[in-house]
Amino acid sequence: MSEENKNMPDLASDTFTDRSFAKRSTLYQEFLAEREEILRHKWIESEKQGKDIGFERALLDWIRKHRESWRSKRNTKIG
Repeated sequence: MSEENKNMPDLASDTFTDRSFAKRSTLYQEFLAEREEILRHKWIESEKQGKDIGFERALLDWIRKHRESWRSKRNTKIG
């Protein structure tokens, strides 16, 4: 390794040194809450159809049918 490279910061490791920061972030919390709702929707719709509909189909269906109202209700509770 050259002297020049030794003095450069390791951006990959610096970015993820404090993983708890990501866990505390509002954006990450929103992602987890939304993912949980999508998985719930996947389970419900799969039960109705008697087969696993898959995550992608559940995601697209949930976004189309439920995301807007879910976010509105969530923002009302938070704000």
